[in-house]
Amino acid sequence: MTNPAPTPSGGAALPALPLLLLFCGVNLVIGSGAFIISPLLAPLAEGLGVGIAGAGQAVTAYALSTAVLAPLALAATARWPRRRVMLAALALFAAGNAVCALAPGLAVLLAGRVLMGVGAVFVPVAAGIAVTLVEPARRGQALALVFLGMSLSYVVSLPLGAWLGFRYGWRVPIAGAAGLALLALAAIAWRVPRSLAAAGAEAGPQSNLGALLRQPEVLRVLATTLAYFTAIFCVFSYIGPVLQALVPMSSGQMSLTLMLFGCSGVAGTLIGGAANDRWGPRRSLWVQMSVLALTMALLPLTAGHWPALMAVLLAWGTAGFGMMAPQQSRLAALAPAQAPLLFSFNSSMLYFGTASGAAIGGALAPRLGFIHLPWVGLVAALLALLMLVASAWEGPQPAPSAPTA
Repeated sequence: MTNPAPTPSGGAALPALPLLLLFCGVNLVIGSGAFIISPLLAPLAEGLGVGIAGAGQAVTAYALSTAVLAPLALAATARWPRRRVMLAALALFAAGNAVCALAPGLAVLLAGRVLMGVGAVFVPVAAGIAVTLVEPARRGQALALVFLGMSLSYVVSLPLGAWLGFRYGWRVPIAGAAGLALLALAAIAWRVPRSLAAAGAEAGPQSNLGALLRQPEVLRVLATTLAYFTAIFCVFSYIGPVLQALVPMSSGQMSLTLMLFGCSGVAGTLIGGAANDRWGPRRSLWVQMSVLALTMALLPLTAGHWPALMAVLLAWGTAGFGMMAPQQSRLAALAPAQAPLLFSFNSSMLYFGTASGAAIGGALAPRLGFIHLPWVGLVAALLALLMLVASAWEGPQPAPSAPTA
């Protein structure tokens, strides 16, 4: 990935690896700002004088804004230079964090979270650039490196942000995220060339969007993302109660369990990218979705056995996090000129899946118990697997250009 590659506009060659690492770091900042509020809902609710359920609307506001408004923002700026879009996105993200940190009440906090959600349009833009910076045989690894920042935010920033929030107040880590977003903006302004043009602008992505979304294979890919994120978040939205129901553990053991799970997600992100480039996206996804379904079937059976629980949980994290790069690679192969917009729609399916999984899990947990939520998610995981099989029946997948070393 160190070889230079042409810019989308056909200008001078760009060194791929430094830009991919920069995008990874910016995604770490975005993931940290987006998710840091989750472990701080209790002090935030107390500070704003609302209930925890009301404070939880901050998570929903960000998810819906990212799912609905970010694709619209990307379509509206389709002909802008990519550098300008990224700078505008990070400015909105930093401003949204600042509004949240200074919010006197819940309404202002929610407005800040909506701004952050629009600013998260940086993520599909960076992914769209990543696939143009490397040859097709390394596309999966490039996407995995860009999305690695999101995975790292679970391991590094969430525990650190939670510690800062409980020690110094919930506003401190959110203000810190605003500062980091400004640093990310400065880094993009410094390192990303002005000549990096809008990928696919000449192809008219807005006018072709309706026809693109009527393609059955595009819809199947997006529906698959929706299904498997629904499966994952049926459980992950309630991961604390689920783990305690399976194996009662101390706060220290719970922290260790979640940290190891986060590490499996980092490993899965990298493995998913490498597998995509070696075996192609559909074959990689077949293995990953099969493992995801198997681990969700096995998880309730590990009750009372922490080593067995960890083995299944680590396999689940590796498979679940590993699917993003192959899914994005499938979309890029289907419509290279519209890849950034399709990546944004894929992110929308991610967030809709997050919301639907949380809603389904919350509705069924009182009846079935937290210990059985993985079997609820298993239904959605099998649905995703069936859609992948249906996609294979439609025709052969794009083959990887060459195996990577």
